[in-house]
Amino acid sequence: MSDEAGDEPDRLAGFPHPREATHLVGHHDAQAAILEGLRQGKLHHAWLIGGPEGIGKATFAYMVAKQLLGLKGGPAPAGDRLDVDPARQASRLVSNLAHPDLVVLRRQPATDKKAAATMIAVETVRRALDVFASTPSDGGWRVCVVDSADDLNASAANALLKVLEEPPARAIFLIIAHQPGRVLPTIRSRSRKLTLRPLAETEIAAVLDGLDVDADSATIGQAIALADGSARRAISRLDPETAALIGGTRGLLARLPDVDIPGVLAMSDQLAGRAAEADFAVFMETVEDWVRHVLHANLAAGAHRLAPLAEVWDKTARAVRETDALNLDRRPLVLSIFQDLSEAVSRMRAA
Repeated sequence: MSDEAGDEPDRLAGFPHPREATHLVGHHDAQAAILEGLRQGKLHHAWLIGGPEGIGKATFAYMVAKQLLGLKGGPAPAGDRLDVDPARQASRLVSNLAHPDLVVLRRQPATDKKAAATMIAVETVRRALDVFASTPSDGGWRVCVVDSADDLNASAANALLKVLEEPPARAIFLIIAHQPGRVLPTIRSRSRKLTLRPLAETEIAAVLDGLDVDADSATIGQAIALADGSARRAISRLDPETAALIGGTRGLLARLPDVDIPGVLAMSDQLAGRAAEADFAVFMETVEDWVRHVLHANLAAGAHRLAPLAEVWDKTARAVRETDALNLDRRPLVLSIFQDLSEAVSRMRAA
């Protein structure tokens, strides 16, 4: 049971939703951990599934749900993979969000009267978790997929915590988190952590091959190269305009600490307005990737040298949230991002 599918904010337009998958590419250790716990009868009641966006965390969670809900109290499956038969009733019901023992906590999709929610509200959590007050429909498992914990507001996180503190029998919570370190500490302490790693380029190629994307090999190769281990990013980067935006952003970042003012101003104009929300998200992903790579490449230099860039990124994240919350013009924000990064790079070099 869950909300209506509607115009789903967690679905890439034109592509299947992760819950529709019956095969998981990669993440062999994570699959083995779930299956081993199930076979030993020691499956932890809550799993915090962490890792970057778009690497298969939701696909993994829904595959676990299909396996558990398909058991109906029977023995654990053989083998070392979570792959499921799409013809199985449990698989079809999960794919359609129609299984009575499945709860999905996610942002509410848009309706004719309301825009898509930006957070998971406490009312959504309380209403959905009522299913745990009853017994499973077939004497088997009950499964809650939280997609994602990053979207829970404070009250919603605390409502989830109350159930985790006294979990019902034969219930499992699969809590997806793009930034596990920011999840409520008490939720983290009650969950077994399972970190999924970015996909290898060959694995992303396998995902795209399974989706039968309509693009030539050169475009697919470029999208994979720009994906940074994320199949979701690779899919979005199949669009030539998106690839050009990433290339332009990377070019401006590569010139730092020199700021290409005309180039930055042109970029800021491109990212202004409501119609550019998707482009701005791609821009911020590209900047975040660059910051992460610079920090990683300079780890040996020590925290003192890295501090300026880390501080700027924290400042940038706050500014982005404020700009979104107050619906402010993004053009000054884009300019300030490059100016602040320029100053941080200069300070790092002087340290």
